[in-house]
Amino acid sequence: MPIHKQNTALIILAAGHGTRMKSHLPKVLHEIGHLPMLGHVLKTGAGLSPERVAVVIGSQALEVGEAAKRLAPTASPTPQIFIQDPPQGTGDAVRVAMDSIQGFSGIVFVLYADTPLLPIGVLEEMRAALAAGNGIVVLGFRPDEPGAYGRLVTDSDGALQSIVEAKDASPEELAIPLCNSGVMAFDADVLRKHLPKINNDNAKGEYYLTDMVALARAAQISCAIVEACEEDVLGVNSRVELAEAEAIFQSRARHQAMLDGATLQDPASTYFSHDTNLGRDVVVGPCVVFGPEVVVEAGAEIKAFSHLQGTHVAQGASIGPYARLRPGAKIGEQAKIGNFVEVKKADIAKGAKVSHLSYIGDAVIGAEANIGAGTITCNYDGYDKHITIIGAGAFIGSNTALVAPITIGDGAYVGSGSVVVKNVSEDALVLTRAEQVEKPDWAKRYRAAKQQRKNK
Repeated sequence: MPIHKQNTALIILAAGHGTRMKSHLPKVLHEIGHLPMLGHVLKTGAGLSPERVAVVIGSQALEVGEAAKRLAPTASPTPQIFIQDPPQGTGDAVRVAMDSIQGFSGIVFVLYADTPLLPIGVLEEMRAALAAGNGIVVLGFRPDEPGAYGRLVTDSDGALQSIVEAKDASPEELAIPLCNSGVMAFDADVLRKHLPKINNDNAKGEYYLTDMVALARAAQISCAIVEACEEDVLGVNSRVELAEAEAIFQSRARHQAMLDGATLQDPASTYFSHDTNLGRDVVVGPCVVFGPEVVVEAGAEIKAFSHLQGTHVAQGASIGPYARLRPGAKIGEQAKIGNFVEVKKADIAKGAKVSHLSYIGDAVIGAEANIGAGTITCNYDGYDKHITIIGAGAFIGSNTALVAPITIGDGAYVGSGSVVVKNVSEDALVLTRAEQVEKPDWAKRYRAAKQQRKNK
């Protein structure tokens, strides 16, 4: 019968050892776009508004369970964690998590934590196919090289009859171009009823979740296929495949950013995080890197070779080239952060300028203030961080060191080359340079004396 309710549950399989990654870090915690692969799957699954989420992990990587709870989107339920020990195949992994759907009626998706590029639209197609009256929906694809993928066997009407693992397939079945991605969706009642019937009578001696299709067909339950493109279902098992997935993710992120109204002057050299947020008419120069938690509002420009992380850039601001904005940097409207400027945990107000060769950390810079080249906020005393406050319209001369905690009043001037250790009043001028002394012909006499010594 058709499933009218769209109640959804997720079972995410994350128990693989990932030995080909050759890493102390569990495979599914390797990052793409600064987000672990498991995080990508949780994020995509959250788009289905699931009522329940389960993550199956291995006993060798218990930290994956903690990561799953940390990475789950706030709008999604906290994942229930189940341990598969020992690993005995995908059917066994789902069996381990069946307690998560006790009393549940609706659609159960089985996803893989090492398949991070799956679009939400594909899952919605699967859900629609299941709601139309099928008991199982399998996500298929047509790879250039089918190789070791399981084959989807269909009848003359295109309905799915069975899934045959490559090791168990006949030559005729191996010739089938349509392959199994592993991603499946089930009517919860069908899953509960038929999963216990799976056995391990196969070449690998494992319990294959794919056997559910043949069991369902034997019970006169219809099964359907939804097709995805190969890159959507790319599984990551090695560093090489991780790099391939990163390249696909970056290409998609660049494409979407441009569709949303940003200009990327050299898209191929722009690096995005999973959560980069660019407003309309933002211009991004070549070789710009966006780390996590970056928002750039409409009309701002990020010039070449800049690196941003944990940063909010307001409308019309200009960043770079060669600027570094570290976590906590907040750049106001029409403000300018120039070349070789580093900003960390600082609020730069509207119209303020830090044009070049400066470090501004743990600071508040007032509107229209001007910070000269080589200015440093000396914010760390070896134990604690201290705040520098520079008032609106203040002018800080080049090569100035501001020793925090310190406040420079509105409209004040600080002379170039100063080391300022005390607060400066509004509209005052402060100079801390030593008085300039000139000794006529000193250099000439010095050189002559040195040359005379050398000639002896």
